[in-house]
Amino acid sequence: MTNNWVDIRNADLVLVMGGNPAEAHPCGFKWALEAKARKKARLMVIDPRFTRTAAMADFYAPIRPGTDIALLGGVIRHLLENDKMLHEYVRAFTNASFLVREDFAFDEGLFTGYDEANRSYDKSTWAYQLDAQGYAKTDPSMQDPRCVLQLMKKHYEPYTPEMVSSLTGMPVADFQKVCEWIASTAAPDRTMTSLYALGWTQHTVGSQNIRAISCIQLLLGNIGMPGGGINALRGHSNIQGLTDLGVMSHLLPGYLGIPSEAEADLGTYIAKRAPKALRPGQMNYWGNYPKFIVSLLKAWYGDAATKDNDFAYRYLPKQDITYDILQVYEFMAQGKVNGYFCQGFNPLASIPDKDKLAEAMTKLKYLVVIDPLQTETSEFWKPQGEWHEIDSAKVQTEVFRLPSTCFAEEEGSIVNSGRWLQWHYQGAEPPGEAKHDGEIVAEIFTRVRELYRKEGGAFPDPILNLSWNYKIPADPSPEEVAKEFNGWAVADVPDPKEPGKFLARKGEQLSGFGVLQADGTTASGCWIFAGCWTQAGNQMARRDPSDPTGLGVTPNWAWAWPANRRIIYNRASADAAGKPWDPARRYIYWNGAAWAGADVPDFNAAAAPETGMGPFIMNADGAGRLFALSSLAEGPFPTHYEPFETPLGENPLSPKSVSNPAARIFPGDLERLGTSDEFPFVATSYRLTEHFHFWTKHAAIPAALQPQQFVEIGEKMAVERGIANGDKVVVRSKRGAIHVRALVTKRIAPLLVQGRDVHVVGIPIHWGFAGLSQGYLINALTPFIGDANVQTPEFKAFLVDVRKE
Repeated sequence: MTNNWVDIRNADLVLVMGGNPAEAHPCGFKWALEAKARKKARLMVIDPRFTRTAAMADFYAPIRPGTDIALLGGVIRHLLENDKMLHEYVRAFTNASFLVREDFAFDEGLFTGYDEANRSYDKSTWAYQLDAQGYAKTDPSMQDPRCVLQLMKKHYEPYTPEMVSSLTGMPVADFQKVCEWIASTAAPDRTMTSLYALGWTQHTVGSQNIRAISCIQLLLGNIGMPGGGINALRGHSNIQGLTDLGVMSHLLPGYLGIPSEAEADLGTYIAKRAPKALRPGQMNYWGNYPKFIVSLLKAWYGDAATKDNDFAYRYLPKQDITYDILQVYEFMAQGKVNGYFCQGFNPLASIPDKDKLAEAMTKLKYLVVIDPLQTETSEFWKPQGEWHEIDSAKVQTEVFRLPSTCFAEEEGSIVNSGRWLQWHYQGAEPPGEAKHDGEIVAEIFTRVRELYRKEGGAFPDPILNLSWNYKIPADPSPEEVAKEFNGWAVADVPDPKEPGKFLARKGEQLSGFGVLQADGTTASGCWIFAGCWTQAGNQMARRDPSDPTGLGVTPNWAWAWPANRRIIYNRASADAAGKPWDPARRYIYWNGAAWAGADVPDFNAAAAPETGMGPFIMNADGAGRLFALSSLAEGPFPTHYEPFETPLGENPLSPKSVSNPAARIFPGDLERLGTSDEFPFVATSYRLTEHFHFWTKHAAIPAALQPQQFVEIGEKMAVERGIANGDKVVVRSKRGAIHVRALVTKRIAPLLVQGRDVHVVGIPIHWGFAGLSQGYLINALTPFIGDANVQTPEFKAFLVDVRKE
């Protein structure tokens, strides 16, 4: 989230698209309802189904799954054509005026530099024109045909209301109302907040879905504003913490990148990640990358990390490719993976194409499952009747189950969607032999380290030299780990501004990431968490609900990264002169000597407005990017591409590439894609309030509340197929089939797409063969392909057939 849960109440318009918070985030959704009650805010919901959130909406409009960018592109066209943008914000705070290289172009679905054989781009033309000093050239009038704003206008010209309607199935009148409501927040005293979840991310264009709403919010001046922003609704209470700490295939803690094979030394690695400023006078905060990575290496390797050895950089693995979950299981299916550790994860239920996954797991030598409950993954080797057919005699895999703890049996921090780190305490002892995850991992590590000490190895240094200074090495405490994330002074850190004084003395906890150094005198396990446990103690455990400004800012409740900041990019809540856009939402402002206000300024607090420093301090140009440069795989402007399983078979907005041209697909999975002649219906997965993923089917009450698996279909489709409510039906895709009950409902209506009806099928995810409430894993149906940037699987748009049994 750019903002936070509580701040939703400050919005004038709440747009829910790509999510269903009333169902999937019922506690957080109260803040949208509070916005309606406090500010008479309007709630607008765009979804393939009339959901529980839609039932609370002031306006609901349907959309075909996988066409979000077609609609959002149409909104961008409406804003630009009708001059509905906050001009001063766009000119001063975005890259709308920046000039793009003359050789950059877009033609019928492809940007310049496309390599069809490798499904990738040479992105060298996706860049600014530079002057002699290496700074981006600009046209403040925003009239030059090569400036970003004019290129954006040209890019979205084809996204007419009629085109949007023909692709999305949303009636033109509904689309125009969507545009008008969104455009109303271009006024400086009105804001829109966007709430999204897996309905946007689980597509082959997932990252670009979010880019598209980013462009809209920048044009409207809604980024950095209270009641504005782009707010991701995370699927678990600590998924935000998972990504923050780099539990991802391409990340280190704090969103630092994993080195590649080409980056053999620390200098090369940093040079590719610490950008030079693209405009004069910019903060360019990623320029501090050396401080972040060196402090991380000191936290991990301690005295073994010195300046002479590149701070033990050589200990880090260097990737030849990205080992995302789809790539790992592709290798597993090829028999190239010997062992697999599965911790707090149920991949047999959570990755596409169940049959492929189960077959891949049979080729492992061993599988370790660390989980408090029995999962489908831990039982994959065992036949489960109609729900899971497998020949155990052909499974070579040895499965180890290590029982871990549930959240109420643990102490520690949880990071919510709003980036708040909140400390919680243990409420119960775990049953039987269960141990918390930290203890399990520590016991494995200390035993493996001992084997390396006794037996040696090809390269034992990273294991033997890993810093492990916990009081009980086999059971690190949550407090010790949290202090390590925060960071400490390895040596005295002098204050460069005041000789004789120190920012931190040796051994002290650091006050924040501003103290981090690149010379090895500081250590921090996750630079964005610096400040969560200072010399003053555990900031995450604070519970003061005071809201001095009445804007929902409670700075002494828990601690938010970065720097306890509740809205990021909040400098943009004031105009170029430092005056609040909306005096009624006076958030951050220039008081004549410094930036002050309700929150911690996301800015150089002493940089006066006349310095021209931009509010988007993580970008080298200081600007919010309508044009994304080379950041994303498939292009600098979001473009509509069809899902890989499309009911159309064509893409009038991108004739040269029906689906995402940069999305990776393995040859065997390409053959397992279905077509609309055999599978005529568009399916999308969703969640139910009564269940939480695949966990609560182990509990009697949720299992009783939603005891039987079903598929949701519309009334007209039911008539066409002769299906009555409650009938047993088979749902088939190219990859598999499930047998469930039909729920015939008014909530899903046919969509008129390119002159014909397209029916949508809704499939809840929560059943499986482990637990009290048993059923089919619906990923037996879903395609093994993901987003082009982060490989999130395309669970939200695929083709099926539904027939009565």
